[in-house]
Amino acid sequence: MKRIITATVQDRGGVLNRVTGMLHKRQFNIDSISVGTSEVEGVSKMTFVVDVNDQQKLEQLTKQLNKQIDVIKVSDITDKAMVARELALIKVGGHGQLRAEIQGIISPFRASVIDVSRDSLTVQVTGKPDKVEALITLLRPYGIKELTRTGVTAFLRGQQPQQVTEINSLSI
Repeated sequence: MKRIITATVQDRGGVLNRVTGMLHKRQFNIDSISVGTSEVEGVSKMTFVVDVNDQQKLEQLTKQLNKQIDVIKVSDITDKAMVARELALIKVGGHGQLRAEIQGIISPFRASVIDVSRDSLTVQVTGKPDKVEALITLLRPYGIKELTRTGVTAFLRGQQPQQVTEINSLSI
């Protein structure tokens, strides 16, 4: 089952490498990873989508992440009310009448054309991963020339307290 795990970490060189190396060593498959700065200077947030088969493996994952020296807190937010988004850039072959068709397809997805060349156009879409996947599926028959996705980034909705598995003794 795919789980969405968030980790708040110290913004230091090598943290991403150590965390992903630990996941690799313990044979966790990372479906996507998104990392960026947070609202606190010197602190970054990571969002992992990992395939975890059972509760015991999930506990092992969170405990191992918390053992990492630069990890401040880890949360599994999969079953909580959350906001999760992804960005995709999709370059599709098309000219003339095909461009109008493609525009009609992307419009309900609130996607936009961000680049046009003689024989292709680039579409940008953001939203839930299933929305992004649905648009990609619809555009495949037009010939996807290039595709890139950011991976999921997520956090809890509203004022929900984040349930912290463990907190390391590091201060922010």
